[in-house]
Amino acid sequence: MIDADILEEERKAGISDPQNLAYPMLAQNLRARRDNIRVSIAILESRLEKQSTEWPRAA
Repeated sequence: MIDADILEEERKAGISDPQNLAYPMLAQNLRARRDNIRVSIAILESRLEKQSTEWPRAA
């Protein structure tokens, strides 16, 4: 959903290069939010995997 919103903002502005000074602020914020969510997911998955290997299995 966030990717679609980013693409829509880029389409409206006619700019898809985040390095362009005229790149839409909303698209920049959405990219940062998306990246933060991806990092959070990776951290949580790593923690879950680590905990599942540490917990004793039920007999």
